[in-house]
Amino acid sequence: MTQTAPAFRNVPYMGVIFVVTEAMKLGFRNGHPDWSNLGQGQPEIGEMEGAPPRIRSVELTESDAAYGPLEGTDELREAIAAHYNRLFRQGKKSQYTAANVSVASGGRLALTRAAAALSDGAIGYQCPDYTAYEDLFNAHLHRMQPVDLWGKEENGFALTSQELRAAAQEHGLQGFLFSNPCNPTGTVVQGDELAAYVATARETGMALLSDEFYSHFIFSGKGDGPFKPGTGPVSSASYIEDVEKDPVMIFDGLTKNYRYPGWRIGWVVGPSEMVENTARTASAIDGGPSRLAQRAALQVLEPARADQETDALREVFCAKRNVMIERLSALGVRFPKPSESTFYCWGSLEGLPAPFNDGMSFFRKALEHRVLTVPGEFFDVNPGKVRKGTSPFKQWMRFSFGPPMDNMQAGLDRLEQMLRQG
Repeated sequence: MTQTAPAFRNVPYMGVIFVVTEAMKLGFRNGHPDWSNLGQGQPEIGEMEGAPPRIRSVELTESDAAYGPLEGTDELREAIAAHYNRLFRQGKKSQYTAANVSVASGGRLALTRAAAALSDGAIGYQCPDYTAYEDLFNAHLHRMQPVDLWGKEENGFALTSQELRAAAQEHGLQGFLFSNPCNPTGTVVQGDELAAYVATARETGMALLSDEFYSHFIFSGKGDGPFKPGTGPVSSASYIEDVEKDPVMIFDGLTKNYRYPGWRIGWVVGPSEMVENTARTASAIDGGPSRLAQRAALQVLEPARADQETDALREVFCAKRNVMIERLSALGVRFPKPSESTFYCWGSLEGLPAPFNDGMSFFRKALEHRVLTVPGEFFDVNPGKVRKGTSPFKQWMRFSFGPPMDNMQAGLDRLEQMLRQG
């Protein structure tokens, strides 16, 4: 790439952005009726069966023209604290307050703030995981030592609680960053395993940085058969003993669970001192979130409305998940641990005939059929590119069932046609 301004470094596209950019060269645009985006990182955003009507308006007030607090408005922070207490802290002595919450303009920004506030030292992460983590670490390589931790394929690449504790002790981890539920694998650490994760943080002092943006996309089942919608969300918040002492930072927002990605409302929930530190970094990074978007968010988190939305979410997305797993499996894509969360299926292409057994080749061929997918190697988080050679996820692919059912089915039809034509 020609560098027209030598003062600037060449910044590569993140995985999904690369996919969309390449597709646009062939005529793709968001919402194009002739394309199916099975690579998209957002859920369908329109009206949905069983869900409350979409919020389509909010009235501007004079105060919306002013800067807001770096940590977010008191009203929204109180609403988020009440939301967590209602869902995960009922009957527990220790409860969240507004002081335990900081709001940011999206999840990546909330994570960026937290990374800027972390102490120097070793930070663990699982692999594969969310593509943006690599750039997040790259910005702090002069003072952080990222430690890649690898789970087993049969466990959906998630670390067992024993593996996490051993790594925390062996590497002296200052923190552990992971998406749970996991993007891209659809694996979710829950129950006793998640409780043990939190216990490791409590007992070792390691900060547990739990990215929970898909926490309501929970499906239940076993084996290769159809799954059912889960009974509710999963969060580390359920297993915290003292919200002020347990070093657990939870990241979430309206982006995925409530299907308002464009509003750019994310938050972090944790011990008040840690939360306040992350908010202070906003003075240099972003200046604080929009007052207008925060007022709109208050409607989304009204208890009855929020529960109706997330109940419908699990019903609709579980149905799409079952269709995608069944159809891709029939085409020869292998799922060692079928998705139990998110709106992604993480499959191995190794059993497909060449050239479709390579992620990038499959991706390029699928574009010719007006279908977007995301090659697995983009989720090989490798800060500083210290690991050399071929990615272990070169033959993996992330397929998204984020689009509406009819559009997703059209994309699967085209992939079937592609593989039959060879």
